[in-house]
Formats: sequence, C-alpha cells, structure tokens
Amino acid sequence: MQSINFKMAVYKFRILLDSVPNEEVFRDILIDSTNNFKDLHDTILKAFDFTGEQLSSFYISNDDWDKGEEISLMDMSFGEEEASKTMDETLLEDCMYDARQKIILVYDFLKMWVFYCEVIAINQVNDAMAYPAIIREFGEAPEENSKDAPDLMI
Repeated sequence: MQSINFKMAVYKFRILLDSVPNEEVFRDILIDSTNNFKDLHDTILKAFDFTGEQLSSFYISNDDWDKGEEISLMDMSFGEEEASKTMDETLLEDCMYDARQKIILVYDFLKMWVFYCEVIAINQVNDAMAYPAIIREFGEAPEENSKDAPDLMI
C-alpha cells in the first residue's frame, strides 16, 4: 500500500453546498497543501459566486460530519489565553490527517450557508498548473441573498 504524503501535495476537494433539498450543487477544487485556509475559503466562495463579506469558520470534521476544531476567519478569542486558529495563519497541510478528510465551512452565521468539503484525491504538485483552481462545477449555485436569516424574535 502506497503511503500518502499530506505535505507538498495537491488536495482535490469536493465542495457540496447544503442549499436546495434534493438538488446537488458542488464544485471540485484543486489546492496546494501549502496554501492556507483563507485561500481555500476565498476559492470556495468564488466558485459559488458569494461575495465573502460575511464572517465564517471552518470546522475540522469526522466521517459523520460532526464539527470539531474551529479555524475562524478572524481571531475571536478576545484576549483569552488560548487564541483560536485563524484561516490566514493555518496551512492546509497542518490539518490534513486523513486521505478522505472532511471539513465544514459555515459562511454567514445568520443565514447559515453550510459547505461540506471532502478531500477526494491527493496528487503531486503539477508545476505547470496554478493553484488554487476550480476544475468542475455541477449544479447552479443559489444567489447568496436568496436565503433569509431566521427570525430570532419568535
């Protein structure tokens, strides 16, 4: 069995948007392991034509899509002893533990857009290719403003 080197590799992510029931909307993205989570964040939002103007966080996940360790867009520790990981300071290769690694991106905490991100392949870097790259689009992404925030006053 061939061992997988999670460093100096290219991850192929399948990004599934949890949006319209019974409709699949996903994008495949190639990204270098030395890119950070902010690069992945920006590429995902670009792939779905979202503006990127809202707060968001990644969560390292298990096979059941349970949220684990948070990697936030901004440091939200507010002076606590242990600062949380931030997207721009955390490299992908530092959080890739499994050949089928799952990560959840929650974008806009009021509207709760949820992107399920799974590594579906790990390849060698191709010097002729620019990363990150959107290599497949399936389904039509909804408008970012098409989802209403729930009424919190109920």
